[in-house]
Amino acid sequence: MSTALLVMDVQRAVVDIADDGSGYLPRLRRAIDGARAAGIPVIYVVIALRPGFPEVGPRNRALSAVARAGLHVEGDPGTEIHPDVAPLPGEVVVTKRRASAFSGSDLDVVLRARGIDSLVLTGIATSAVVLHTLCQANDLDFGLTVLADACLDLDAEIHCFLTEKLFPQWADVVTVDEWVNS
Repeated sequence: MSTALLVMDVQRAVVDIADDGSGYLPRLRRAIDGARAAGIPVIYVVIALRPGFPEVGPRNRALSAVARAGLHVEGDPGTEIHPDVAPLPGEVVVTKRRASAFSGSDLDVVLRARGIDSLVLTGIATSAVVLHTLCQANDLDFGLTVLADACLDLDAEIHCFLTEKLFPQWADVVTVDEWVNS
């Protein structure tokens, strides 16, 4: 099996909203460093919407709220990957237009071109990009691991429910330390 670590939506504006002071970025950094040390590709996924939000339909509640707030506009400083976990030169950055890392992006093409059939998921938010990507990746027959403590959500209760009850139905759910030391 060929594996990649996905670092999803860990962008300046998202971190500013979601970081709870629990040491999320250093934990995520350990996962990234562990992947690099093991020769596992690190692929970054960001959400970026075009100015004027032409890709946001009125029936999409979540993205309509994002558009009304003027968030995630391509080129805005808030859409940049947080510098504490920034990609190295040559690491792939995929831009998506929806919640799932696969929706409106070329992620599947990048993964298939590299022969990747197993994904390790991290990101913000557990109830958004991680959940949607996990469901779609499962349907696409990827092997799946979720690093529970390298995911973050605005609602700690939802994060716990997803990582403890729902995600284990489709993925191995482990901590950063368990994964790095395995």
